[in-house]
Amino acid sequence: MKKVWISLLAALVCTFTGSSLFAADDVKETDRVQNSGQVMSEILNIPDDIPQDVLNKAYCVVVLPSVLKAAFIVGASYGRGVMTCRGGANFDGPWGAPTMMALEGGSFGLQIGGEATDFVLLLMSDRSAKGILTSKVKIGADASAAAGPKGRTASAATDATMRAEILSYSRARGVFAGVSLEGSTLRPDNDANKKLYGQDVKADAIVLNGAVKAPPSARLLLRTLDRRSPHRKP
Repeated sequence: MKKVWISLLAALVCTFTGSSLFAADDVKETDRVQNSGQVMSEILNIPDDIPQDVLNKAYCVVVLPSVLKAAFIVGASYGRGVMTCRGGANFDGPWGAPTMMALEGGSFGLQIGGEATDFVLLLMSDRSAKGILTSKVKIGADASAAAGPKGRTASAATDATMRAEILSYSRARGVFAGVSLEGSTLRPDNDANKKLYGQDVKADAIVLNGAVKAPPSARLLLRTLDRRSPHRKP
């Protein structure tokens, strides 16, 4: 009888421990989405932010909050964030449910400094958007890239930005600027998607097929983008 009670107690401990771990994973992914919304909201409310005409041309936005230099040095995966795209077959509708993303590699980290850095990437073509949703994309090789212009009245009409499929920005110590991410790679984080949405769902299904509804944690991110740039303007 004693052995039976011990077995039952052990099973209960495993059950509650497993549930706690799952919940912790879910909370971590939810925090990532919420933090991305906070970063986007703050950046779009500073005087010298992303130019309006640049944001209006973007197909998708990738937000990677609090990237740390330490991971750059050891060459491990270091950037975790989200990607949201405009809905509709032509990427011209409201911003849709986010997919989780990972940024890896690259040598630019040593030039940024030891503090946490927020990154924002604008995807400026349907080719770059669809490519990133289905595979790992090397920035600057698989998709052309440039440091994004800044200032609300600035224009995207320069050779670099007109040709670029990805425009990238960083924010560290309160300073917001364009930054080159060439040499790094961006890929879907489908393990994190499973934790966030509670089902095995791929990035392209989330964005292109509307497979899931946006979670409550994405409310700030989507509301901010819908308010600032509700429709894409070619």
